Amino acid sequence: MEDVLDVYHRPYDKKRPVVGLDEKPVQLVANVRQPIPAAPGVPRRRDHEYKRNGTANVFVAFEPLGNWRKLEVTDRRTRVDWAHFVRDLVDAPRYRDADLIVLVQDQLNTHTPASLYQAFDPAEAKRIADKLEIHYTPKHGSWLNVAEVELSVLGKRLKERVGHKANLADACVAFERDRNRVRAGVNWRFTTDDARIKLKRLYPTTELW
Repeated sequence: MEDVLDVYHRPYDKKRPVVGLDEKPVQLVANVRQPIPAAPGVPRRRDHEYKRNGTANVFVAFEPLGNWRKLEVTDRRTRVDWAHFVRDLVDAPRYRDADLIVLVQDQLNTHTPASLYQAFDPAEAKRIADKLEIHYTPKHGSWLNVAEVELSVLGKRLKERVGHKANLADACVAFERDRNRVRAGVNWRFTTDDARIKLKRLYPTTELW
């Protein structure tokens, strides 16, 4: 926990940008009947019945000090999916000249350099891995991943039913474009000193005899 909090309080460095990475499963739910539009004095109405069209996954990379994010919709969230998303991140024009991407993520078993070797040949996997400085949030502490803040905002935007993967992809493209255009960011205030006070119960105690 303290390692991640210290990372968040590093000064901005475009050569070593701090980026949170996370993903979110989304249920694809379609309307069975066309909703009735709102009218003066009458709210929009939607039938409670719906059709399930499976699920999709949304990857997000969020650079809090750069007010920038990248989203991608995939069918699943396997090791190979994670590896391809990370490669696209490393090769993105924004980070092409960076020395390292300081990557903060949770401890899901797909979030490891080993996934790169499963997806790519050894030389390519090592090229990508050498561009990463990975910091993991503690178990049961994924809320420390700043990318979860961005996924929370996305979830609030997806109030309407999203029936198909293509619809979800369009919504994510619009979300990414609009949030990047206004340079929406997050003001992370929780510090190591705060953690030692508010989460004191998590720290070991030392008894003096």
